[in-house]
Amino acid sequence: MTAVRKVAIAGSGVAGLAAAIQLAKAGVEVDIFEAKPELSALGSGISLQGNALRVFDALGAWDDIRAAGYAFEGLNLRAPGPGAPIVAELPDLKTGGPDYPSSMGMPRPDLARILLEHAQKAGANVRFGAQITGLDARADDAVEVSVNGESVGEYDLLIGADGLNSKVRDLIGIETKPEPTGMGIWRAFVSRPADVTSTELYYGGPMYIAGYTPTGEDSMYAFLVEKAQDRFGVSDEEASRIMLEESRAYDGPWNAIRADLEAGAHANYTWFTKHLVEEPWNRGRVVIIGDAAHSCPPTIAQGAAQGLEDALVLTELLTGRDAVDQQLWDDFHARRLPRAKAVVEASVQLGQWQLDGVRDADTGGLIFGLAQMTAQPA
Repeated sequence: MTAVRKVAIAGSGVAGLAAAIQLAKAGVEVDIFEAKPELSALGSGISLQGNALRVFDALGAWDDIRAAGYAFEGLNLRAPGPGAPIVAELPDLKTGGPDYPSSMGMPRPDLARILLEHAQKAGANVRFGAQITGLDARADDAVEVSVNGESVGEYDLLIGADGLNSKVRDLIGIETKPEPTGMGIWRAFVSRPADVTSTELYYGGPMYIAGYTPTGEDSMYAFLVEKAQDRFGVSDEEASRIMLEESRAYDGPWNAIRADLEAGAHANYTWFTKHLVEEPWNRGRVVIIGDAAHSCPPTIAQGAAQGLEDALVLTELLTGRDAVDQQLWDDFHARRLPRAKAVVEASVQLGQWQLDGVRDADTGGLIFGLAQMTAQPA
């Protein structure tokens, strides 16, 4: 027996799809409502740490994700300037345990497609172009959900996994919202030089961080982190030109990245944000998870992993209990809020060191310490 029989999920990102998979596998009727007209994923690639890979295994999606991504061990730090020498090789941080690689890169659209396929295979229903516009949670045991202005019926639970600008978060009266951290990031999907076999980061030079992560045998995504600027109105051609010019101080594999940008590789730009909704994340039979509940700079590549852990813990409780009661919510928050808070604070701290121009901060120590915490199951 499960605590719920019929669940609505807002959003088709990694957290929402992970929750859908686990609930549908347990026999729960699941409806996913996605405001966008089709499945999409912003950005070019994604870095996944071992604790995210551990969740994919629990979902039953690990084999497909492993085949579509690029697994690797370790992290290299390079210096800017001629030759881009490697100045540090950080040890493997197996946050998922010994059965998984320490890291994996993959194209975001591939990850979204695989998780959607697994959700549908498990029996979840997906509606695109379906914005949740209202809810009525007056009943103690149900919530009535409206989509595109019309009621779609009652559910035992509504999970708001609808991202940074969550409509569900607004509808239940939570006022905490993402705030800019002062940093912006350029990303581009480019070809992978043969000598790039793991994530490499450059600290120093004109950018706060320059780096790249392999996402496949022939692909990787490159990124430059700068002081946040209003870059959102530039054309595709201008975006590629800006990223190319701002990378001039970086040698080594960046020469190949610039060649791809000159050939027309698309560059996109976003700002880093931070926020953490304090307990509780639920209002009655409505709960928010993932980026709706917390966001952080991608400085330690834990954003998606924390959303996945939210989904896994929540669905474990929902499918292992026979009632949605206060004890369930207390257990959920006890397991998720301290962990999410630690990740947000560590991610923000690492970014703040860069903003403050601190060059001798123990970056490796911070990453290693966080890895020890995330190596334990959520």
